[in-house]
Amino acid sequence: MRYISTRGRTGPHGFSQAVAAGLAADGGLFLPESLPDLGSALGKWETLGYPDLCYEFFRFFATDIEAARLREIVDASYRRFDHPDVAPLVRLDDDLFILELFHGPTLAFKDFALQLLGNLYAEQIATSGRGINVLGATSGDTGAAAIHGLLGKEGVSVFVLYPDGRVSPLQERQMVCTGADNVFPLAIQGSFDDAQAALKEVFAESEFKAEYRVSAVNSINLARVLAQCVYYLYAWFRLPESKRERCEFVVPTGNFGNVLAGWLLRGMGVPVPGFRIATNQNDILCRLFNTGEYRVGDVTPSLAPSMDIQVASNFERFLYYSVGRDGEKVRRIMGELKEKGEYRFEDFDRNVFSASSMTDAEIPQAIRSVYGEYEYVIDPHTACAFKALDPRRTSVVLATASPAKFPETIARAIGFEPRHESLEALKSRPLVKYPIKGRKAEIMEFIRAHAAGD
Repeated sequence: MRYISTRGRTGPHGFSQAVAAGLAADGGLFLPESLPDLGSALGKWETLGYPDLCYEFFRFFATDIEAARLREIVDASYRRFDHPDVAPLVRLDDDLFILELFHGPTLAFKDFALQLLGNLYAEQIATSGRGINVLGATSGDTGAAAIHGLLGKEGVSVFVLYPDGRVSPLQERQMVCTGADNVFPLAIQGSFDDAQAALKEVFAESEFKAEYRVSAVNSINLARVLAQCVYYLYAWFRLPESKRERCEFVVPTGNFGNVLAGWLLRGMGVPVPGFRIATNQNDILCRLFNTGEYRVGDVTPSLAPSMDIQVASNFERFLYYSVGRDGEKVRRIMGELKEKGEYRFEDFDRNVFSASSMTDAEIPQAIRSVYGEYEYVIDPHTACAFKALDPRRTSVVLATASPAKFPETIARAIGFEPRHESLEALKSRPLVKYPIKGRKAEIMEFIRAHAAGD
């Protein structure tokens, strides 16, 4: 399997090469040269446990990793999850299911991809004998999951940009209280979009990137999106067969990567009927799929901070398929978006998607309503999915984080704070973070000073 850029000006890469690069040299995002047809394999996979399913899925993609070694990498990636099903599907009523994606080490869905990506990086270091420097930007959960995917791994330094004061206190503690010498949480001034823009500017410095062997952990990294495909497939198999043909996955998302992973499965022959995009009050994706207009606005801090995003970087991958895999057109549209902050789309099919948004005033009400009806506690991001669910469909809501990460919001909604022992342990540890303005030159200088050696 080879991987190409959405912008068409980077030569094909192997899997490990594309994972190591993160962002393509032309500024685009890597995608498989062609999507495999999984149709003939689905019947054989239906009863597999999570690690086995992940292994079989990645055999189509990680074709440059020897099969036995790939098996070891995948198995190691899901040992730290605290539920035997890894991603349990919980039934709330006849046509409402919750896919719990918060049983990993940082209690968020990002662990599914970043535990695996951390082990892929470790394999690259062992194979090449050279260290790497991992750079990411986070609106809350990605940074913690990236850090915990790379803790204890030799030859790697981890640099995570995050908006100071705009993530929850416990999300921040998961990043800044590790005590690890190779972890550098960089608290920048501004929003997540500012952090993500600075990250892309650093990756555009090709000589610097090559010299310091800088790789990406954001969902711009191909392995992130592919790893997230697996839990959609796992949930699909665990639905009663009578429910599959009218299933709708309801996905809290800000950067589009989570829902994109499910949508890609449709292109691989998995007949998922539809997806609902659930946003918070930073509703650029909701507006896009309801009106066709992509218009960047100011980020408003919310009760669901991991979705406080106005520039959805993974949308470029969806755009690539929507314009007929035309890299030149993708580059032109992305250039216009960067210049003007807006674009009206006339030529992509939105029939598979519906979209909704939820304000801060509505989030506690949704938490209270779900708890009152089902005695089930949801976090503020998952709450955004409980807006205008389609009664004609079987809804599978992706629960993206543990409610224990947002105790204040939960307590205001239902009167008590959920707790988790791993988070309680963080409250007494010292905070170690590095406040910076977040400009490209400043980030590059910091990496130079703290880079992992060979």
